[in-house]
Amino acid sequence: MPFVVDIASGYLDLDEFENLGSRAMFDRPQSRRAMFHRLGGGLGTVALASLVGPTEVARAEGSAKKLSTHHAPRVKRIIQLFMNGGPFQADFFDPKPAINQFAGQRPKEVEFRTENKTGGLLPVPTAYRPRGESGLPVSDLLPQIGECIDDLCVIRSMHCDNPNHGPALFQMNNGTITPTRPSMGSWMLYGLGSENADLPGYVVLCPGRPVRFSELWTSAFLPGEFQGTYINHTDLDPEKLLPNLRNSDTSLSLAQQRRQLELLRRINAKHLEQHPDEPALEARIRAMETAFRMQFTASEAFDIRLEPEAIRNEYGSSKYANGCLMARRLVERGVRFVQVYYGNGQPWDTHSNHDEQTTRLAKDIDQPTAALLRDLKRRGLLEDTLVIWGGEFGRTSTTEGGNGRDHNHLGFTTWLAGGGVRGGMTYGATDDFAFRAVQDKVHVHDLHATILHLLGFNHEHLTYRHSGRDYRLTDVYGRVVHEILA
Repeated sequence: MPFVVDIASGYLDLDEFENLGSRAMFDRPQSRRAMFHRLGGGLGTVALASLVGPTEVARAEGSAKKLSTHHAPRVKRIIQLFMNGGPFQADFFDPKPAINQFAGQRPKEVEFRTENKTGGLLPVPTAYRPRGESGLPVSDLLPQIGECIDDLCVIRSMHCDNPNHGPALFQMNNGTITPTRPSMGSWMLYGLGSENADLPGYVVLCPGRPVRFSELWTSAFLPGEFQGTYINHTDLDPEKLLPNLRNSDTSLSLAQQRRQLELLRRINAKHLEQHPDEPALEARIRAMETAFRMQFTASEAFDIRLEPEAIRNEYGSSKYANGCLMARRLVERGVRFVQVYYGNGQPWDTHSNHDEQTTRLAKDIDQPTAALLRDLKRRGLLEDTLVIWGGEFGRTSTTEGGNGRDHNHLGFTTWLAGGGVRGGMTYGATDDFAFRAVQDKVHVHDLHATILHLLGFNHEHLTYRHSGRDYRLTDVYGRVVHEILA
Protein backbone atom coordinates (compact mmCIF):
# COMPACT_ATOMS: atom_id res chain seq x y z
CA MET A 1 0.00 0.00 0.00
CA PRO A 2 1.51 3.37 -0.95
CA PHE A 3 2.27 5.93 1.75
CA VAL A 4 -0.35 8.67 1.70
CA VAL A 5 -0.85 11.94 3.54
CA ASP A 6 -4.22 13.49 4.20
CA ILE A 7 -4.24 17.03 2.78
CA ALA A 8 -7.42 19.08 2.95
CA SER A 9 -10.10 16.87 1.39
CA GLY A 10 -7.93 14.29 -0.33
CA TYR A 11 -4.80 12.14 -0.13
CA LEU A 12 -1.30 12.60 -1.50
CA ASP A 13 0.92 9.71 -2.56
CA LEU A 14 4.60 10.47 -2.03
CA ASP A 15 5.69 8.79 -5.24
CA GLU A 16 3.10 10.70 -7.26
CA PHE A 17 3.75 14.07 -5.62
CA GLU A 18 5.44 15.70 -8.63
CA ASN A 19 2.79 14.38 -10.99
CA LEU A 20 -0.11 15.64 -8.94
CA GLY A 21 0.38 19.26 -9.85
CA SER A 22 1.96 20.84 -6.81
CA ARG A 23 1.32 24.31 -8.18
CA ALA A 24 -2.38 23.90 -7.46
CA MET A 25 -1.56 22.94 -3.90
CA PHE A 26 0.50 26.05 -3.32
CA ASP A 27 -2.25 28.18 -4.81
CA ARG A 28 -4.33 27.03 -1.83
CA PRO A 29 -2.61 28.42 1.30
CA GLN A 30 -5.22 27.00 3.63
CA SER A 31 -4.66 23.50 2.27
CA ARG A 32 -0.91 23.85 2.61
CA ARG A 33 -1.24 25.01 6.21
CA ALA A 34 -3.62 22.17 6.95
CA MET A 35 -1.13 19.71 5.45
CA PHE A 36 1.70 21.09 7.58
CA HIS A 37 -0.50 20.90 10.65
CA ARG A 38 -1.20 17.22 10.03
CA LEU A 39 2.39 16.35 9.22
CA GLY A 40 3.82 18.45 12.01
CA GLY A 41 1.71 17.01 14.78
CA GLY A 42 4.40 14.52 15.76
CA LEU A 43 7.89 15.17 14.48
CA GLY A 44 7.28 18.70 13.32
CA THR A 45 6.64 22.26 14.30
CA VAL A 46 5.62 21.65 17.91
CA ALA A 47 8.76 19.65 18.60
CA LEU A 48 10.96 22.09 16.77
CA ALA A 49 9.53 25.15 18.49
CA SER A 50 10.15 23.65 21.91
CA LEU A 51 13.62 22.48 20.96
CA VAL A 52 15.14 25.32 19.05
CA GLY A 53 13.07 28.39 19.72
CA PRO A 54 10.83 30.58 17.62
CA THR A 55 12.99 30.47 14.52
CA GLU A 56 12.70 26.66 14.48
CA VAL A 57 16.32 26.02 13.65
CA ALA A 58 19.08 23.64 14.67
CA ARG A 59 22.43 22.69 13.21
CA ALA A 60 22.23 19.84 10.69
CA GLU A 61 24.40 17.99 8.23
CA GLY A 62 25.24 19.93 5.10
CA SER A 63 23.58 23.10 6.27
CA ALA A 64 26.68 25.19 5.70
CA LYS A 65 30.22 24.73 4.54
CA LYS A 66 33.03 25.07 7.01
CA LEU A 67 34.96 28.27 6.38
CA SER A 68 38.69 28.31 5.91
CA THR A 69 40.52 29.16 9.11
CA HIS A 70 43.19 31.84 9.12
CA HIS A 71 45.68 29.71 11.06
CA ALA A 72 45.79 26.35 12.80
CA PRO A 73 43.12 26.31 15.53
CA ARG A 74 44.00 25.41 19.10
CA VAL A 75 40.36 24.95 20.12
CA LYS A 76 37.65 22.73 18.63
CA ARG A 77 34.91 23.28 21.18
CA ILE A 78 33.90 25.69 23.97
CA ILE A 79 32.13 25.30 27.30
CA GLN A 80 31.07 28.62 28.80
CA LEU A 81 30.11 28.58 32.49
CA PHE A 82 27.98 31.69 32.83
CA MET A 83 27.42 33.15 36.29
CA ASN A 84 24.41 35.22 35.30
CA GLY A 85 23.97 38.22 37.56
CA GLY A 86 27.65 39.03 38.02
CA PRO A 87 30.02 37.67 40.73
CA PHE A 88 32.24 39.96 42.81
CA GLN A 89 35.84 39.75 41.60
CA ALA A 90 37.47 40.23 45.03
CA ASP A 91 35.55 37.29 46.50
CA PHE A 92 37.36 34.71 44.40
CA PHE A 93 40.46 35.46 42.31
CA ASP A 94 41.44 39.10 42.93
CA PRO A 95 42.55 39.61 46.55
CA LYS A 96 42.33 43.20 47.76
CA PRO A 97 43.34 43.65 51.42
CA ALA A 98 42.84 47.41 51.11
CA ILE A 99 39.06 46.87 51.01
CA ASN A 100 39.11 45.55 54.58
CA GLN A 101 41.75 48.04 55.66
CA PHE A 102 39.52 50.96 54.69
CA ALA A 103 36.16 49.27 55.37
CA GLY A 104 33.32 51.75 55.78
CA GLN A 105 35.25 54.53 54.09
CA ARG A 106 34.77 55.85 50.57
CA PRO A 107 38.18 56.75 49.08
CA LYS A 108 38.37 58.75 45.88
CA GLU A 109 39.27 55.60 43.89
CA VAL A 110 35.70 54.34 44.29
CA GLU A 111 33.94 57.61 43.51
CA PHE A 112 32.32 56.30 40.35
CA ARG A 113 28.69 56.30 39.46
CA THR A 114 27.17 52.86 39.15
CA GLU A 115 23.61 51.81 38.53
CA ASN A 116 22.50 52.36 42.14
CA LYS A 117 23.71 54.54 44.99
CA THR A 118 26.44 52.97 47.11
CA GLY A 119 28.14 53.90 50.37
CA GLY A 120 31.46 52.93 51.95
CA LEU A 121 33.64 49.90 51.31
CA LEU A 122 32.06 46.60 52.33
CA PRO A 123 34.65 44.22 53.83
CA VAL A 124 35.46 40.89 52.20
CA PRO A 125 35.13 38.12 54.81
CA THR A 126 36.96 35.36 52.96
CA ALA A 127 40.70 34.63 53.12
CA TYR A 128 43.05 33.81 50.26
CA ARG A 129 45.89 31.34 50.11
CA PRO A 130 48.37 30.28 47.40
CA ARG A 131 47.32 27.25 45.39
CA GLY A 132 48.97 24.81 43.02
CA GLU A 133 52.53 24.85 41.79
CA SER A 134 52.00 28.37 40.49
CA GLY A 135 51.13 29.62 43.96
CA LEU A 136 48.37 31.87 42.66
CA PRO A 137 46.03 33.12 45.38
CA VAL A 138 42.51 31.70 45.36
CA SER A 139 39.74 32.40 47.84
CA ASP A 140 38.92 29.83 50.51
CA LEU A 141 35.40 29.90 49.06
CA LEU A 142 36.67 27.83 46.11
CA PRO A 143 39.02 25.16 47.51
CA GLN A 144 38.46 22.61 44.74
CA ILE A 145 38.76 25.11 41.89
CA GLY A 146 41.88 26.27 43.68
CA GLU A 147 43.33 22.80 43.16
CA CYS A 148 42.94 23.37 39.40
CA ILE A 149 44.54 26.81 39.38
CA ASP A 150 47.54 25.64 37.34
CA ASP A 151 45.16 25.11 34.41
CA LEU A 152 43.50 28.54 34.77
CA CYS A 153 44.37 31.83 33.15
CA VAL A 154 42.75 34.44 35.39
CA ILE A 155 42.01 37.76 33.66
CA ARG A 156 41.60 40.34 36.41
CA SER A 157 41.18 43.37 34.17
CA MET A 158 37.97 42.70 32.27
CA HIS A 159 35.66 45.64 31.56
CA CYS A 160 32.59 46.33 29.43
CA ASP A 161 30.48 49.31 28.42
CA ASN A 162 27.29 49.21 30.49
CA PRO A 163 26.37 48.43 34.14
CA ASN A 164 22.85 47.21 33.33
CA HIS A 165 22.16 43.48 33.02
CA GLY A 166 20.52 43.54 29.60
CA PRO A 167 23.16 45.50 27.67
CA ALA A 168 26.02 43.77 29.50
CA LEU A 169 24.57 40.33 28.78
CA PHE A 170 24.21 41.25 25.13
CA GLN A 171 27.78 42.51 24.94
CA MET A 172 29.26 39.43 26.60
CA ASN A 173 27.19 37.10 24.44
CA ASN A 174 26.68 39.03 21.21
CA GLY A 175 29.50 41.59 21.10
CA THR A 176 27.28 44.69 21.34
CA ILE A 177 24.93 46.17 23.93
CA THR A 178 21.91 45.70 21.64
CA PRO A 179 20.04 42.43 20.96
CA THR A 180 20.31 42.52 17.17
CA ARG A 181 23.66 40.81 16.56
CA PRO A 182 24.59 37.12 16.32
CA SER A 183 25.83 35.44 19.47
CA MET A 184 29.36 34.15 19.92
CA GLY A 185 28.20 30.54 19.60
CA SER A 186 26.47 31.37 16.32
CA TRP A 187 29.65 32.95 14.95
CA MET A 188 31.58 29.85 16.00
CA LEU A 189 29.17 27.53 14.18
CA TYR A 190 29.16 29.81 11.15
CA GLY A 191 32.94 29.57 10.99
CA LEU A 192 33.61 25.95 11.94
CA GLY A 193 30.42 24.07 11.13
CA SER A 194 29.20 21.14 13.19
CA GLU A 195 31.06 17.96 14.14
CA ASN A 196 27.89 15.93 14.72
CA ALA A 197 24.97 16.11 12.31
CA ASP A 198 22.73 14.24 14.77
CA LEU A 199 22.88 16.92 17.46
CA PRO A 200 22.63 20.72 17.46
CA GLY A 201 26.03 22.36 17.20
CA TYR A 202 25.20 25.02 19.81
CA VAL A 203 23.39 24.12 23.03
CA VAL A 204 22.33 26.38 25.90
CA LEU A 205 21.66 24.71 29.26
CA CYS A 206 19.81 26.54 32.01
CA PRO A 207 17.56 25.25 34.81
CA GLY A 208 15.02 27.97 34.13
CA ARG A 209 15.30 31.11 32.02
CA PRO A 210 18.09 33.69 32.12
CA VAL A 211 16.95 37.27 31.66
CA ARG A 212 16.65 38.35 28.00
CA PHE A 213 16.35 34.64 27.14
CA SER A 214 16.73 33.64 23.46
CA GLU A 215 18.20 36.99 22.45
CA LEU A 216 21.40 35.81 24.16
CA TRP A 217 21.87 32.87 21.78
CA THR A 218 20.29 34.30 18.67
CA SER A 219 21.74 33.88 15.21
CA ALA A 220 20.26 37.29 14.26
CA PHE A 221 21.05 37.91 10.58
CA LEU A 222 23.26 34.82 10.25
CA PRO A 223 21.46 31.83 8.73
CA GLY A 224 18.93 30.50 11.20
CA GLU A 225 20.61 27.11 11.57
CA PHE A 226 23.32 28.72 13.73
CA GLN A 227 20.98 29.73 16.55
CA GLY A 228 21.52 28.10 19.94
CA THR A 229 19.24 25.29 21.10
CA TYR A 230 17.88 26.03 24.57
CA ILE A 231 17.43 23.13 26.99
CA ASN A 232 15.88 23.51 30.44
CA HIS A 233 17.64 20.73 32.37
CA THR A 234 15.62 21.08 35.57
CA ASP A 235 14.21 17.57 35.01
CA LEU A 236 16.81 15.00 33.94
CA ASP A 237 14.35 12.69 32.21
CA PRO A 238 15.31 12.98 28.51
CA GLU A 239 11.65 12.79 27.54
CA LYS A 240 11.10 16.02 29.52
CA LEU A 241 14.44 17.58 28.62
CA LEU A 242 13.52 17.20 24.95
CA PRO A 243 9.72 17.39 24.87
CA ASN A 244 7.77 16.48 21.73
CA LEU A 245 10.84 15.09 20.01
CA ARG A 246 9.27 11.72 19.30
CA ASN A 247 6.34 11.31 16.94
CA SER A 248 3.08 11.31 18.88
CA ASP A 249 1.76 8.62 16.53
CA THR A 250 3.52 5.61 18.03
CA SER A 251 2.11 3.33 15.33
CA LEU A 252 4.37 4.85 12.69
CA SER A 253 7.52 2.91 11.91
CA LEU A 254 10.82 4.69 11.42
CA ALA A 255 10.54 4.03 7.69
CA GLN A 256 7.13 5.70 7.61
CA GLN A 257 8.43 8.69 9.56
CA ARG A 258 11.30 8.93 7.11
CA ARG A 259 8.86 8.97 4.16
CA GLN A 260 6.74 11.55 5.95
CA LEU A 261 9.78 13.76 6.34
CA GLU A 262 10.79 13.22 2.73
CA LEU A 263 7.37 14.38 1.61
CA LEU A 264 7.75 17.54 3.65
CA ARG A 265 11.16 18.09 2.14
CA ARG A 266 9.84 17.78 -1.40
CA ILE A 267 6.88 20.07 -0.74
CA ASN A 268 9.16 22.67 0.83
CA ALA A 269 11.59 22.34 -2.06
CA LYS A 270 8.77 23.11 -4.49
CA HIS A 271 7.81 26.10 -2.39
CA LEU A 272 11.40 27.33 -2.37
CA GLU A 273 11.47 27.23 -6.17
CA GLN A 274 8.69 29.81 -6.18
CA HIS A 275 10.04 31.78 -3.18
CA PRO A 276 13.84 31.44 -3.31
CA ASP A 277 14.57 34.11 -0.67
CA GLU A 278 13.14 32.33 2.35
CA PRO A 279 16.12 31.37 4.55
CA ALA A 280 13.80 30.54 7.45
CA LEU A 281 12.15 27.83 5.36
CA GLU A 282 15.55 26.40 4.40
CA ALA A 283 16.49 26.36 8.07
CA ARG A 284 13.23 24.60 8.92
CA ILE A 285 13.93 21.85 6.40
CA ARG A 286 17.33 21.21 7.94
CA ALA A 287 15.90 21.46 11.47
CA MET A 288 13.37 18.74 10.72
CA GLU A 289 16.17 16.50 9.47
CA THR A 290 18.12 17.10 12.65
CA ALA A 291 15.08 16.55 14.87
CA PHE A 292 14.40 13.24 13.11
CA ARG A 293 17.94 12.03 13.76
CA MET A 294 17.88 13.36 17.32
CA GLN A 295 15.21 10.79 18.17
CA PHE A 296 17.96 8.18 18.16
CA THR A 297 20.92 10.13 19.53
CA ALA A 298 19.72 12.95 21.77
CA SER A 299 18.22 10.87 24.56
CA GLU A 300 21.54 9.10 25.09
CA ALA A 301 23.66 12.26 24.74
CA PHE A 302 21.64 14.26 27.29
CA ASP A 303 21.04 11.44 29.76
CA ILE A 304 23.60 11.92 32.53
CA ARG A 305 21.98 9.03 34.40
CA LEU A 306 24.01 6.77 32.11
CA GLU A 307 27.23 8.02 33.70
CA PRO A 308 29.01 5.78 36.24
CA GLU A 309 28.07 6.52 39.83
CA ALA A 310 31.63 7.58 40.64
CA ILE A 311 31.52 10.28 37.94
CA ARG A 312 28.17 11.59 39.10
CA ASN A 313 29.41 11.72 42.67
CA GLU A 314 32.50 13.60 41.51
CA TYR A 315 30.35 16.33 39.97
CA GLY A 316 27.66 16.40 42.65
CA SER A 317 23.90 16.50 42.29
CA SER A 318 22.94 20.18 42.00
CA LYS A 319 21.34 21.59 38.87
CA TYR A 320 24.58 23.38 38.04
CA ALA A 321 26.50 20.13 38.55
CA ASN A 322 24.12 18.34 36.18
CA GLY A 323 24.66 21.09 33.60
CA CYS A 324 28.44 20.73 33.84
CA LEU A 325 28.28 16.96 33.40
CA MET A 326 25.83 17.30 30.53
CA ALA A 327 28.16 19.82 28.88
CA ARG A 328 31.02 17.33 29.01
CA ARG A 329 28.85 14.63 27.43
CA LEU A 330 27.80 17.02 24.65
CA VAL A 331 31.26 18.29 23.68
CA GLU A 332 32.47 14.70 23.81
CA ARG A 333 29.91 13.94 21.11
CA GLY A 334 30.85 16.81 18.83
CA VAL A 335 28.72 19.73 20.01
CA ARG A 336 30.82 22.82 19.29
CA PHE A 337 29.55 25.31 21.84
CA VAL A 338 27.80 24.64 25.15
CA GLN A 339 26.72 27.40 27.51
CA VAL A 340 25.84 26.47 31.09
CA TYR A 341 23.90 29.28 32.73
CA TYR A 342 24.11 28.93 36.49
CA GLY A 343 20.39 29.30 37.16
CA ASN A 344 17.05 30.93 36.61
CA GLY A 345 16.97 34.72 36.35
CA GLN A 346 19.99 36.49 37.90
CA PRO A 347 21.15 34.36 40.84
CA TRP A 348 24.48 36.21 41.18
CA ASP A 349 22.79 39.61 41.37
CA THR A 350 23.55 40.18 45.07
CA HIS A 351 22.14 43.64 45.81
CA SER A 352 21.45 42.52 49.38
CA ASN A 353 22.85 39.89 51.75
CA HIS A 354 25.86 39.59 49.47
CA ASP A 355 28.12 37.56 51.76
CA GLU A 356 25.46 35.03 52.66
CA GLN A 357 24.37 34.54 49.06
CA THR A 358 27.91 34.39 47.70
CA THR A 359 28.96 31.73 50.23
CA ARG A 360 26.06 29.56 49.11
CA LEU A 361 26.68 30.16 45.41
CA ALA A 362 30.41 29.50 45.71
CA LYS A 363 29.81 26.21 47.48
CA ASP A 364 27.44 25.18 44.70
CA ILE A 365 29.86 25.90 41.82
CA ASP A 366 33.14 24.77 43.40
CA GLN A 367 32.88 21.00 43.18
CA PRO A 368 31.16 20.75 39.75
CA THR A 369 33.47 23.25 38.07
CA ALA A 370 36.57 21.50 39.38
CA ALA A 371 35.11 18.13 38.42
CA LEU A 372 34.50 19.35 34.87
CA LEU A 373 38.08 20.56 34.50
CA ARG A 374 39.51 17.32 35.91
CA ASP A 375 37.19 15.18 33.81
CA LEU A 376 38.04 16.99 30.57
CA LYS A 377 41.73 16.74 31.35
CA ARG A 378 41.51 13.04 32.22
CA ARG A 379 39.84 12.30 28.88
CA GLY A 380 42.30 14.37 26.86
CA LEU A 381 39.58 16.86 25.93
CA LEU A 382 40.96 19.89 27.75
CA GLU A 383 43.78 20.16 25.21
CA ASP A 384 41.38 21.41 22.54
CA THR A 385 38.40 22.51 24.62
CA LEU A 386 38.22 26.07 25.95
CA VAL A 387 36.40 26.54 29.26
CA ILE A 388 35.27 30.11 30.06
CA TRP A 389 34.01 31.19 33.50
CA GLY A 390 32.49 34.53 34.50
CA GLY A 391 29.44 36.76 34.39
CA GLU A 392 28.30 39.75 32.38
CA PHE A 393 30.15 42.10 34.75
CA GLY A 394 31.37 42.28 38.36
CA ARG A 395 30.21 44.02 41.52
CA THR A 396 31.17 47.07 43.51
CA SER A 397 33.55 47.00 46.46
CA THR A 398 31.29 49.64 48.00
CA THR A 399 28.08 48.63 49.69
CA GLU A 400 24.52 49.00 48.50
CA GLY A 401 21.98 49.08 51.30
CA GLY A 402 24.51 48.12 53.98
CA ASN A 403 25.04 44.46 53.00
CA GLY A 404 24.79 44.24 49.21
CA ARG A 405 26.92 45.13 46.21
CA ASP A 406 25.88 46.98 43.06
CA HIS A 407 26.80 46.18 39.44
CA ASN A 408 30.32 47.08 38.33
CA HIS A 409 31.33 47.05 34.66
CA LEU A 410 34.60 48.94 35.18
CA GLY A 411 36.68 46.01 36.40
CA PHE A 412 35.91 42.33 36.93
CA THR A 413 37.34 38.82 36.53
CA THR A 414 36.97 36.10 33.94
CA TRP A 415 39.07 32.98 33.67
CA LEU A 416 39.90 30.67 30.79
CA ALA A 417 41.22 27.13 30.85
CA GLY A 418 42.19 24.61 28.22
CA GLY A 419 43.13 24.77 24.57
CA GLY A 420 45.88 27.21 23.74
CA VAL A 421 45.75 29.17 27.01
CA ARG A 422 48.59 29.52 29.52
CA GLY A 423 47.55 28.04 32.84
CA GLY A 424 48.67 29.10 36.30
CA MET A 425 48.80 32.79 35.48
CA THR A 426 46.98 36.04 36.05
CA TYR A 427 46.71 38.84 33.54
CA GLY A 428 45.89 42.47 34.17
CA ALA A 429 44.94 44.17 37.41
CA THR A 430 42.29 46.29 39.04
CA ASP A 431 43.01 49.17 41.40
CA ASP A 432 43.58 48.65 45.14
CA PHE A 433 39.85 48.36 45.71
CA ALA A 434 38.99 46.00 42.80
CA PHE A 435 36.86 48.74 41.29
CA ARG A 436 38.48 49.63 37.96
CA ALA A 437 40.73 47.77 35.53
CA VAL A 438 43.95 49.76 35.49
CA GLN A 439 46.65 47.50 34.04
CA ASP A 440 46.61 45.46 30.81
CA LYS A 441 42.91 46.14 30.41
CA VAL A 442 40.87 43.53 28.51
CA HIS A 443 37.61 44.66 26.96
CA VAL A 444 34.91 42.18 25.98
CA HIS A 445 35.90 42.81 22.34
CA ASP A 446 39.45 41.74 23.20
CA LEU A 447 38.16 38.58 24.88
CA HIS A 448 36.09 37.71 21.81
CA ALA A 449 39.00 38.43 19.48
CA THR A 450 41.19 36.11 21.54
CA ILE A 451 38.58 33.33 21.56
CA LEU A 452 38.20 33.55 17.78
CA HIS A 453 41.99 33.46 17.44
CA LEU A 454 42.06 30.22 19.44
CA LEU A 455 39.43 28.84 17.06
CA GLY A 456 41.73 29.62 14.12
CA PHE A 457 40.10 32.85 12.91
CA ASN A 458 41.30 36.38 12.45
CA HIS A 459 38.44 38.21 14.14
CA GLU A 460 38.60 41.00 11.55
CA HIS A 461 38.09 38.53 8.70
CA LEU A 462 35.28 36.36 10.10
CA THR A 463 32.51 38.54 8.68
CA TYR A 464 29.01 38.28 7.25
CA ARG A 465 27.48 40.66 4.72
CA HIS A 466 24.20 42.15 5.89
CA SER A 467 22.32 45.31 4.91
CA GLY A 468 25.19 46.63 2.86
CA ARG A 469 28.04 46.16 5.32
CA ASP A 470 30.26 43.44 6.72
CA TYR A 471 29.54 42.56 10.35
CA ARG A 472 31.73 40.67 12.79
CA LEU A 473 31.55 39.59 16.44
CA THR A 474 34.02 42.28 17.54
CA ASP A 475 32.31 45.06 15.55
CA VAL A 476 35.20 47.42 14.69
CA TYR A 477 37.25 46.83 17.84
CA GLY A 478 39.23 44.18 19.64
CA ARG A 479 42.79 42.92 19.92
CA VAL A 480 44.05 39.41 20.52
CA VAL A 481 45.58 39.11 23.99
CA HIS A 482 48.67 37.20 22.86
CA GLU A 483 50.21 37.40 26.32
CA ILE A 484 47.85 34.72 27.68
CA LEU A 485 48.33 32.25 24.82
CA ALA A 486 50.45 29.14 25.26
